[in-house]
Amino acid sequence: MRPISTCLWFDTEGEEAATFYTSLIPDSRIVKVTRYTVETPSPNPVGSVLTVDFELGGRPFQALNGGPQFSFGEAISIVLPCDSQEESDHYWQALGDGGEFGPCGWLKDKYGLSWQIYPAELDDLVEDPDTERAKAAMETMLTQSRIDIAQITAAMDQIGSP
Repeated sequence: MRPISTCLWFDTEGEEAATFYTSLIPDSRIVKVTRYTVETPSPNPVGSVLTVDFELGGRPFQALNGGPQFSFGEAISIVLPCDSQEESDHYWQALGDGGEFGPCGWLKDKYGLSWQIYPAELDDLVEDPDTERAKAAMETMLTQSRIDIAQITAAMDQIGSP
């Protein structure tokens, strides 16, 4: 069996999006571009880009230029846990530019694809063994758009140390 991958449906901007994503995320690359060779139900013409196979962080994805009939929704998102606050802030700004910032580290990029971007440390904070500290972490996170670990740990420290 070949590797399982995620297919992302675009109208016509699949190659542009794949190029943008692979330019931002390390260990990413365009693998293959295929073109329409015949007319299809899609309004995209013969010779235009049909699919772009690419990798993000070493994981396979495919961008499909299938036409305007489908769009992204929040039920599907790409999760990008980052090694630091600085890295998280970098991706938050880069991927959110031209898009829409949402709550709790979520954003829609300029193509409408949803991302969850946060410092990976958040996972440990909201799962703190001290349930009151974990509650403070979660309550603070729920008030944020861009995840800010310093604010979350400050709220936890008001509860006390484990």
